[in-house]
Amino acid sequence: MDPAQPADRVPADQTPPDGQPPVTPTGATNAVAGSGPSKGPAGGGSATGAGTEAALVETTGGAGGGEPALVEPAPDAAAVDADVPPARPAGGGRRVGKEKSRSERSPKDMALSLLVLLVPIALLVAFYRGFLGGEQPTVIDAAPAYEQARAANAFPVSEPAGLGSGWRTVSASYRTVEGGANLRVGYLTPEGRGVQLVQSNVPPEKLLPAELTAEGQPQGPTDLGGRNWQRYTGRGNDQALVLLEPNRTILVIGDARDNELRQLAGSLR
Repeated sequence: MDPAQPADRVPADQTPPDGQPPVTPTGATNAVAGSGPSKGPAGGGSATGAGTEAALVETTGGAGGGEPALVEPAPDAAAVDADVPPARPAGGGRRVGKEKSRSERSPKDMALSLLVLLVPIALLVAFYRGFLGGEQPTVIDAAPAYEQARAANAFPVSEPAGLGSGWRTVSASYRTVEGGANLRVGYLTPEGRGVQLVQSNVPPEKLLPAELTAEGQPQGPTDLGGRNWQRYTGRGNDQALVLLEPNRTILVIGDARDNELRQLAGSLR
């Protein structure tokens, strides 16, 4: 006689009696259907811990006869929090206010930047003018031009004598032109005005319109150093003193005052 078997033990020999269908154990049936016996707390953690896989729940009734149903798990709190945009910082309004204030101050900042650039430039210009003699006329020696005119012997040459140190020679040239030759020397007066001394053997009827333009008109005679000079108007604000001689014509012309023109004309020797 065989010993007693436990109630839930599956017999080792599962051969059915003659004329009976085969019997499948309950555990095997559950394995084929894809659902096993529910696990305890240790196995249940894997179904809910991930938060992304659906849990399999065995149905108790229906025509399916034990097919598992899909149940959507509850949404994970971490995933819900990820979709919510972060809150703005409390100081956002202040930051915008600061940016507006900076944009409102931009013209002032530009003006200060330009001032910073202009100050060194102004200092350099002042140094150039005050210490290096910037914008001062270049004084030249007119002696070579006078010597060249005398060597040509085209007309008598007169040269100023006794002018003060305030008179500065800034140009001098002797050139042969159509109808004769011209000796032209430019001066700056003590008041900083320009005067030219022209000596030429070009006929007066051609020389005077070229030097005084068509606007030049006689204004009457004046005596200087025993010579009879003629006063003329010139272009713009220019005035002229003209001395007509048989073999040359002398002009003292410029925008200088009348006394300075007379001083230069009276100094010719």
